[in-house]
Amino acid sequence: MSYNHQEIEKRWQKYWEENKVFKTKTDPSKPKYYVLDMFPYPSGAGLHVGHPEGYTATDIIARMKRMQGYNVLHPMGWDAFGLPAEQYAIETGNDPKEFTERNIEKLKTQLKMLGFSYDWDKEIATCDPKYYKWTQWIFTKLYEKGLAEIRDIEVNWCEALGTVLANEEVLNVDGKMVSERGHHPVVKRPMKQWVLKITEYAERLLEDLEELDWPEYIKEMQRNWIGKSEGAEVIFKVDNTDFEFTVFTTRPDTLFGATYCVLAPEHELVLKVTNEEQKEEVLKYIEYAKSRSDLDRTDLNKDKTGVFTGAYAINPANGKKVPIWIADYVLISYGTGAIMAVPAHDERDYEFAKKFNLEIIPVLDADVSEQAFTGDAKHINSDFLDGLNKADAIKAMIKYLEDNKLGKYSVNYKLRDWVFSRQRYWGEPFPVIHYEDGTIEVLPLEDLPLELPKLERVTLSKTGESPLANATDWVNVVREDGVKGRRETNTMPQWAGSCWYYIGYILRENEDYLDLSDPNVQEMVNYWLPVDLYIGGTEHAVLHLLYARFWHKVLYDCGILKTKEPFQKLFNQGMILGFDGEKMSKSRGNVVNPDDIVRDYGADTLRLYEMFMGPLEATKPWTTSGVEGPRRFLERVYRLYTEIANIVDENKALEKVYHQTVKKVTVDYEHLRFNTAISQMMTFVNECYKNPNVPFKYLEGFLKLLNPVAPHLTEELYQNVLNFTTSIAHSKWPEFDESVLVEDKVTVVIQVNGKLRDKVDVAVNIDKAELEKIALASEKVKSFIEGKEIRKVIVVPNKIVNIVV
Repeated sequence: MSYNHQEIEKRWQKYWEENKVFKTKTDPSKPKYYVLDMFPYPSGAGLHVGHPEGYTATDIIARMKRMQGYNVLHPMGWDAFGLPAEQYAIETGNDPKEFTERNIEKLKTQLKMLGFSYDWDKEIATCDPKYYKWTQWIFTKLYEKGLAEIRDIEVNWCEALGTVLANEEVLNVDGKMVSERGHHPVVKRPMKQWVLKITEYAERLLEDLEELDWPEYIKEMQRNWIGKSEGAEVIFKVDNTDFEFTVFTTRPDTLFGATYCVLAPEHELVLKVTNEEQKEEVLKYIEYAKSRSDLDRTDLNKDKTGVFTGAYAINPANGKKVPIWIADYVLISYGTGAIMAVPAHDERDYEFAKKFNLEIIPVLDADVSEQAFTGDAKHINSDFLDGLNKADAIKAMIKYLEDNKLGKYSVNYKLRDWVFSRQRYWGEPFPVIHYEDGTIEVLPLEDLPLELPKLERVTLSKTGESPLANATDWVNVVREDGVKGRRETNTMPQWAGSCWYYIGYILRENEDYLDLSDPNVQEMVNYWLPVDLYIGGTEHAVLHLLYARFWHKVLYDCGILKTKEPFQKLFNQGMILGFDGEKMSKSRGNVVNPDDIVRDYGADTLRLYEMFMGPLEATKPWTTSGVEGPRRFLERVYRLYTEIANIVDENKALEKVYHQTVKKVTVDYEHLRFNTAISQMMTFVNECYKNPNVPFKYLEGFLKLLNPVAPHLTEELYQNVLNFTTSIAHSKWPEFDESVLVEDKVTVVIQVNGKLRDKVDVAVNIDKAELEKIALASEKVKSFIEGKEIRKVIVVPNKIVNIVV
């Protein structure tokens, strides 16, 4: 008999919602478990079958932890600001808010259809003014701590989109910068921007990675992004001027080999030191560099370009004059925007020097006639460093620089301060007013949220400002003393709302948010933090995770939070590919809609299939025919409970396999090994079909094990076949008896001269002499030892007997 999944799934989804079965309870007397999905952007495309994979994994853990007696927080929300909605609004004239809300409803319907045990009373959307009130408040905390300031920043400006783009929103196409969305041209240009000083937290962001249960490759990506390096700052004076510039180098020991210096084209000194003869060429090159992406500029394989400024600097080690060039491979945003070039011992500098016929002086004892030497060797041509190795020479040179006030030991980070402004409408407004007298007012909590004004139509401003500049009634204000002011027209980046959303879920109550400035509320927030398990894709490996960690540490320093880190355990699920083995996308025509699978096979089947496809972290291709096997298994479970099983008090034939199943499923769920847990449950069902006299306890316990994966069918069988009157969600997780699992027999391998000849089942811990006797008496072994001299018999108890002849 087949079960009607459509009827069963709708019935239990309605029951869970009406009875608020998954409502979060904050009970400090019980342990807590906070399990979190990376919340989605509400795109118009809706979900494809790849999306539920991570959501199902967190739901399995949430359901198990509830049954294990934990207070569980398992919420869902929407990363709802962002460029796609704004582009839609500009192109169509429609309101981005309405567009976003429509998309949220579509996604929410799909998620509810899949039976996830979210507490929907905790639902958040980052575009909700009640939510971004607290995003704005956290910004004021950053400002109060001196971590938010306005700077003239070289930004990625896209004229067509009318906005500044973050580096990750810019693509490199044939060496030129274009926007990821629409492939519009992008250039560098200076603009007043809010900047958050994440670099002040660089060392802590690095150190505290050690305490986290995260995949090592994700930690390594964060370490590389932060990019800590130790070395020295060295001061170069510009010849015949009062100007000087500083370079950072990890190899101050090679200073005697510095034969030229290079400034980034954007460096403030470039036009000040360039002579008249070189000026035209330098200006041309500065324009050329503006359209190049950072990735292209620093590509080791690209042809080196640059221009001589006509000026010279003085090498502080030997007093020699060295030419000053500009070249795009030096970035203003890294280090000091200036380098000392040691072509003999740096591949990039070597290529540059060869191309422009610049001097190459080796300062390490090696051949540099064909290529740069980048290894370690004794120093030469280096005065007081001659004969020293790398480590000793670095120490000696730093001492020399510090003693002569020509430089100092320094730590540098590749990490840059976070440009926090976007020239967009659809984002959080800054709670800031700029007055004509030069003062800045940051709005207090009682004046928050500062809400976005509703525009008749979202259009690009003609000034490079955001579309908010068009809302003149909103922008222009007058202070009580008559001084005029303007609200900030930039908005915050999409990252802002996702930096603290895991806290937002805790605050969400009665369709509003609790007051995060209240110490009692802070106490409740700290009960739930840190997040115990965070599952999402690797696309957020660096930026979202780094920004959220930064904000968390700031709130820790404010005394609001008691934990140093937001996410204790992180796991990245693999990708489910289309049937063609490629990433699912509309353009490839390989998208599979989960609505179709749920309609034809049921949500429980989809959940089971996605968890059974392979390890959670693996990349796996989708096959719709593969769904049929999991559906057949659920049919077998249904028939077991409705037709096959005879309820008895005891059945020794099932005792061991039941306790094995409880143990393996529990342990495998804890370690996110869902495919092997499901395999064990299939084994148990097969055994029940062979031995249909099944104890009630085993039937009850098995449903609890299967429930996290297939919640609808198990709820149906639990209440309507086993006749329980409350939800299985709040039942007690089954326990296993270790004593039942103790093996009394063990399989021992018998080898002759190291080759397998037989296997025998014997009592555990059998006497060595007895085991040797059994091995020698084996009929399969006799034919290999007859007529031969037995030199020795090696016996490893419970494992192996090796007969040497």
